[in-house]
Amino acid sequence: MMTSSTLSPAQRWVIRGSSFTVWALAAASAVFWGLRLAQPAPVPSVEVAAGTTLEADPAAVARFLGATQGPVAALPGAPALASRLSLIGVVADGHQWGAALISVDGKPAHPYRVGATLEDGVVLLAVDRRRALLGPSRDAAPTLTLELPTLKKP
Repeated sequence: MMTSSTLSPAQRWVIRGSSFTVWALAAASAVFWGLRLAQPAPVPSVEVAAGTTLEADPAAVARFLGATQGPVAALPGAPALASRLSLIGVVADGHQWGAALISVDGKPAHPYRVGATLEDGVVLLAVDRRRALLGPSRDAAPTLTLELPTLKKP
């Protein structure tokens, strides 16, 4: 049996170099396969003809998110306005901040943040999980409540 004391210095360097080469190849292989497996799968490209524009249909997006045309609940004093507005969707947090997706006069819905003016004399005052409160100004009490329809159970 050969021990390290019986090996010449040249033989020791050959063993050290061989060991280093084997371990370097093993590390390189591990890095290569690690990077190869971490890459996402290639996504096929979609070609779009030049000159075409893609536009989102707000009504279709609202239907996709679960909204349906629902009843508009109005507080006394705003029946004409209630028939012109339709609540499509709501994004709210626990502090009544957020935004509402509201359609005016049957036009495509637009997002309005709390405090924004929909039209002259109509301001979005607050939003809740399923409703939006509107009033004549930011400091006034709500005069109109728009509600999303109740969700249908499957």
